[in-house]
Amino acid sequence: MFDIGFSEIVVIAVVALIVIGPERLPKTARTLGHLFGRLQRYVADVKADINREMELEELKKLQQQVQTAATEFESSMSSAARDLETGVRHVESELNAATPESGAAPEATLPPAPPEPPAASAAEAAPPRQASLPGFDRG
Repeated sequence: MFDIGFSEIVVIAVVALIVIGPERLPKTARTLGHLFGRLQRYVADVKADINREMELEELKKLQQQVQTAATEFESSMSSAARDLETGVRHVESELNAATPESGAAPEATLPPAPPEPPAASAAEAAPPRQASLPGFDRG
């Protein structure tokens, strides 16, 4: 802050001793020390307040950015949902138009179910075991 050397401090102390006198010098030095401490605390408080305000401003900007991103995401998702719903309704209308007008449901032609294998012993009926990983052999 100030560029004061040791020799300058000695000169100031000698002048203060002569002007103030040896009786009042300790009390004056103590008072100046207290005032200097208060000044330092005041400057530290002002710096802290300024830093706090700057951080608050940064947080407000960040909050605005997050809200903007959330709004954009919400609008894109609602747009995608509308597009999907429109597509589903279009496919549904095409399927309804493709069904015969007779009112009867068309018979579904499903492939026949494969015949069930004959019953085997309990050891063969157990589900197959998954192959073990190297180094993790099952005992």
